[in-house]
This record gives sequence, C-alpha cells and structure tokens, in this order.
Amino acid sequence: MAILSDIPRRQVPLFWLEADPVQKVAMVVGAVLVLLALLTPLIAPVDPNAQSLIARLRPPIWMERGQPGHLLGTDELGRDVLTRALYGLRLTLMLAVLGATLGLLIGGTLGLLAGMVGGRTEAVVMGAVDAQIAVPFTLIALFLLTVLGNAIEVMVIVLGLAGWEQYARIVRAEVRRLMRLPFIEAAHCAGAAPLWIASRHLLPNLVSPLVVQFTLSLSSIILLESTLSFLGLGVQPPTATLGAMVGVGRDYMPTAPWIVLVPALFILSVTFVVQILGDWLRDRADVRLRSR
Repeated sequence: MAILSDIPRRQVPLFWLEADPVQKVAMVVGAVLVLLALLTPLIAPVDPNAQSLIARLRPPIWMERGQPGHLLGTDELGRDVLTRALYGLRLTLMLAVLGATLGLLIGGTLGLLAGMVGGRTEAVVMGAVDAQIAVPFTLIALFLLTVLGNAIEVMVIVLGLAGWEQYARIVRAEVRRLMRLPFIEAAHCAGAAPLWIASRHLLPNLVSPLVVQFTLSLSSIILLESTLSFLGLGVQPPTATLGAMVGVGRDYMPTAPWIVLVPALFILSVTFVVQILGDWLRDRADVRLRSR
C-alpha cells in the first residue's frame, strides 16, 4: 500500500517538486504564454487588422457599453485588443528568441576564439566587448534602425547585437579556466586539433552557463524591443507588437486605458516568467547552490 501511495508522487517531475511556489507559478504562467503564442491563429477571435470605426474605443465586455464580440475591448480604430495582444505576444516572443539566438552565436563564437587563441585576438574581442558595454545600446539601436530601416530582419539583427558581449565574456572566462585543466593539456599533447578540442571538450562544458545566460537575456531583449516599438522605430503598423500597442495607446490612457493595460500586462508577465525561471536555472546549474 505504501508503494501504491507513492506512485503519483514519483510521476511528478523532480524539478517541479524542488521548485518553490513562486517558481511553480512562473512555470505555469510561462507554459500558458507559450501555448497562447503558438495557438494564436486558432484561438484569436478575429482578424488582428480588421477595423470598425463604429466599434472604436469600446470597453471590455464586463464594462458598460462593452460588446460581446470584443472580450477586452477595441482600440482607436475598432480593432480587437485581445486579438492584437495575442499576435503581438507571438511576434514579440519570436523576435526575442531569434535575437537571443543570434547574440548567443556571435558572442559564443567570439568568446571561444578569444579564450582559445589569446593574444591579439583576445585583445580585439575584449576591446569590442568593453566598447559595447561603455555605450548605451539603445542609442546604437536607434542609429541602426534609422539607417537600415525597421524591417523584421533588421530588428532581429539589432536585437541579436544587444547582448552578445555577455555571452563573449562568459565563454571567454570559462574557456580560459578549462584550458588550464589536465584533460585539455592531455588532448594537446595527444595532437588533437583545436576544432576537435572545442567540439569535444569545451562546448559540452559551456552548455549550462550559456543556457542560463540565454534565458536571462530574453527579458532584456523583450524590453528593448518594446522600447523601440514604443518610440515608433520597431515593427511598423499595422503589424502588432506589445510595445507598439503600448506606444499607440498611451494617448488614450484617460479614456481607454485597456488599450495600454492589456499589452503591458503581457509584457510584465513575460518578463516575470523569464526572470524567475532564469534565476531558477542559474541556481540549478551552480553546483554549490544546488548542494545547499
């Protein structure tokens, strides 16, 4: 009987049992947000760009003058706020993931070269890292978007350049540490090529810190994209992003606050989930914290 009573608990993943209540809430909210983003074309009530000036600035359904067909109200052009927020969430998450991936590839590659080669290569890479840190990246992003335009491809490149220096610093420091270990020296003595050492010995040891940094960088990229869209330099209308919806809706805050509150709530939820889960992954990746 004791064994039977333990079966349900054994079926629960270990990471769920070890998580605290806040982390469990973040996991649930994160799963819901990802499902909403993936299933947006199936669950969105109407076309996100469909306009109806007769129904403009209608409040949510539970407020006076709310319409049944618009659960969270309409914006200044009569477009459904819930639909646009769902599509904005989908696009914002896609831009954040692609931007973080590009930053990981750029920073990880440069950090690996700096740590393995050293010398002038390391000095040049770390000089570029220091320059990136010294200049506020929002100014760089504004300049690039002004010169290159604000197509989605350009946005991905700009967001990818936002945090590459963090990956480069982490990878370079970790590679420098690993290069002094006996198994790397043994591989050198055995005549192993640098590419073989990097793929077989260095990269497997870099997965954990890179995954943690990737998770933590998502929130900063999401906030950067929202800031650029708020300033009108992000993805251009009628395509919806969460930051663009907040930027357009700020003029209607006194009379139609739901235009801003709905996308702002999505932004807060995503950043909350990413920060909590990023800290959780960092604690699990750190052997010293995990042993405590």
